[in-house]
Amino acid sequence: MTELLTAAQMRAIEQAAIDSGEVTGLELMERAGQGVVEAIFEEWPELTKEREASPSRTPGYLQPEEEDLRRGVVLCGPGNNGGDGFVVARLLKEHGWEVEVFLYGDPDKLPPDAKVNYERWCETDCVRKLADMDENDFWPFRGAVFVDAVFGTGFRGKLPFEALGAYGFILDESTTTYASRFLAIDMPSGLRTEDGCTEGCVIPSGLTVTFHRMKLGHYLGSGAEACGKIVTKDIGIPKGSPRPRVGVKPPPGGGDGGCPALPDAKDIVRLVRPRFAAKNWNDNKYSHGHALVLSGGAGKTGAARLAARGALRIGAGLVTVGSPRSAMAENASHLTAIMLQQIDGAHGVSELLEDKRFNAVCLGPGLGRGADTQALVLSVLKEKRATVLDADALTRFELNPEALFEVLHENCVLTPHGGEFAKLFPDLAEKLNVLATTGPAYSKVDATREAAKRAGCVVLFKGPDTVIAAPDGRCSVNSAHYERSAPWLATAGSGDVLAGFITGLLARGFTAMQAAETAAYLHVECALEFGPGLIAEDLPEQLPAVFRRLMS
Repeated sequence: MTELLTAAQMRAIEQAAIDSGEVTGLELMERAGQGVVEAIFEEWPELTKEREASPSRTPGYLQPEEEDLRRGVVLCGPGNNGGDGFVVARLLKEHGWEVEVFLYGDPDKLPPDAKVNYERWCETDCVRKLADMDENDFWPFRGAVFVDAVFGTGFRGKLPFEALGAYGFILDESTTTYASRFLAIDMPSGLRTEDGCTEGCVIPSGLTVTFHRMKLGHYLGSGAEACGKIVTKDIGIPKGSPRPRVGVKPPPGGGDGGCPALPDAKDIVRLVRPRFAAKNWNDNKYSHGHALVLSGGAGKTGAARLAARGALRIGAGLVTVGSPRSAMAENASHLTAIMLQQIDGAHGVSELLEDKRFNAVCLGPGLGRGADTQALVLSVLKEKRATVLDADALTRFELNPEALFEVLHENCVLTPHGGEFAKLFPDLAEKLNVLATTGPAYSKVDATREAAKRAGCVVLFKGPDTVIAAPDGRCSVNSAHYERSAPWLATAGSGDVLAGFITGLLARGFTAMQAAETAAYLHVECALEFGPGLIAEDLPEQLPAVFRRLMS
């Protein structure tokens, strides 16, 4: 897993490295600038060579696509991010580039290391004031590489008026057929590092170069949209540096939950492979667990069947749909490998769960919001089975969430989307909507961790930036961004399939946190496997191909 850092954590890591005497701030800044230049040449290899003018035309008459492309515009800010920008400008000029540098702020107030690199640049060229530039002033630089080194990870508030000229130009250029190349150092200016949110404008980037570790804001909120593409460069932080949890308040679960993690394919395979190994030749369907999915009444049965199909495909040995009498014929006409059992009310589910082979239960999809739903939820939770609560099973408790929290246990998973989260945790949702002008922003990670602590179980807060947290503070981000972007996953019923995936993995013996993380990752992989045109019914059917690809 890759750890995702906040700005405070990254500052603590850098300062610890400097304090150790193994590296200086100037050396880190120089390495950061070198990393940015490397990223430019890696992303746009055509910029490594100068284009020659046609013999019949002088450079002044060349069209943009015919000009020497080795031109850079570096926008520097008042902090160390600006210092990185001065290094980039100097290195590009050493490569033979034409470079213009603009500064937002007072050069006399630059931090010491940034001031050194400002002065190094001034020895060879001038620095122009960003405040003097409006949108039209940037048009002569059309086609150049623009480097945003204005604010980086330290941004708070709104993008200042003095930077709006660059913002307007870059926004217009990014929509043209011959767009300039835009690169941000660490974070696009205007984007908050802790939560990926903004109060106003963000200077959009096609490529964002960050250092040592990726940051939370690259994956939360609108971060991915603003960042374009992420490249992480090593700046030689000594291996003995403190863990990146330094400088951060403990998670609400108590103890030390550490940094949120970004799971990758290796993490998922490590969990899945042992349970699907060919050497498990003594297994039978009962050793793979028996999942129960409760269905709604007539006309509201599709969601439960989607969840049941997901549970079966992901590996549960048996899956039963528990259906009220009114929906038995409707469910029976659609089910084959999935079994069907009539269950009428809370007493009926209690009787069925006397069979201890039912080891995982999913309820909520299509269940309805009547009083009988609340009774079913409480009845299931009383039996202490691994349980997934989704949709109606959550919103039914919006008037009294504490009635639910009192009976939840550590082997439960709640899977709210934003609206359902706000109904169960209205105070946390309100904190998420408050704009942070000072100090760290309250992020989706913070909210999910607090929710998990309060509920006493795993909470999976859905979205393109799905956040999963356990009561002890452990947390991960399942991102459907960048190379894993799957916007077609936003389709009716996909959340029901996700609930089924989690339930099936719980039946197979995964812990609640393992089941939630693995299911969320595979959910995105199934969407990527199918591609555009996806509907929820397609998701479970992609699992065999996904498993083959991941475990090959």
